[in-house]
Amino acid sequence: MADLDHSSDDSSLDSREGSSQDSKLEFSEDEETLITRMFNLVGERWSLIAGRIPGRTAEEIEKYWTSRYSSSE
Repeated sequence: MADLDHSSDDSSLDSREGSSQDSKLEFSEDEETLITRMFNLVGERWSLIAGRIPGRTAEEIEKYWTSRYSSSE
């Protein structure tokens, strides 16, 4: 029974994450500046950059960066 409860928690977490994920891609000007500076210093070490921004995950930082600065070289 514990497995069933756990899986229902996972599905509720996934649906909540999906609905709030788009809004979390809105970064403040300070966050954008920090991401840019950190990227110039450490490159694509997203977890290191995310560690400097409370409430942000490495995946959010990487998704933001690639959606904003990806180049088609």
